[in-house]
Amino acid sequence: MAGLVEGKSGLVTGSAGGIGRATAIALAREGANVIVTDLPARAQDGEETVRLITAAGGTARFVPGDVTVDADAKAVVDATVEAFGRLDFAHNNAGIELQATVTGTTEPEWDAVMNVNVKGVWLGLRHQIDRMVSQGGHGAIVNTASLAGLMAVPSLAAYIASKHAVVGLTKAAAIECAEHEIRVNCVCPAAIGTAMITSLPPERQLELMAPQAIKRIGKPEEVGEVVAWLVSDRASFVTGVAMPVDAGAMAQ
Repeated sequence: MAGLVEGKSGLVTGSAGGIGRATAIALAREGANVIVTDLPARAQDGEETVRLITAAGGTARFVPGDVTVDADAKAVVDATVEAFGRLDFAHNNAGIELQATVTGTTEPEWDAVMNVNVKGVWLGLRHQIDRMVSQGGHGAIVNTASLAGLMAVPSLAAYIASKHAVVGLTKAAAIECAEHEIRVNCVCPAAIGTAMITSLPPERQLELMAPQAIKRIGKPEEVGEVVAWLVSDRASFVTGVAMPVDAGAMAQ
């Protein structure tokens, strides 16, 4: 039985670890050719993601890049096409977090969060959409937003603002791309067991889990599986959606 994305090719940003790595592995397992991309400083971890994929029989390559640099965003798309012939999907996952209140956030901190989390997604979308349109249309893009893009939690002001922006940008791109049969969605994970969460004190982790109906930290793989489905043809009528992967937080 063919995988969800058998024969398709694409890229995953921020895939040297966490949700990005889990998604890249899930996509490769479902038959995709994957470009793993992350900061040059994370090349060793990015190559480890590639090793995990190839050891399981998948196809992947590492391409260094900074999502906040326009030339890098284009270069990663070009590298995907050069390696695999076309760009069928993209997962704009790279992001950073800041534990700070509205008044406790400095201007440089605010700018850094917005630069990675919002500008980085926008630059990716620009080049990914252009490539898909030039191929004759068709394709699927998923952005990583957050539960913090759907609701507020304490002491994450800049992060919350940035992830709300990702949700809005996703919807804008979805309606603009529909005529080309390019779908754009985002996932909104709750507390997931990445370094962003596991590095926090236990009491802060409990605070972030408080809205969830299922009181546990999620696994990166549980997000990766949702992304793999969203970029597959089985989600062909789904676009412009901010999909919670949130252990029931939005249900309450």
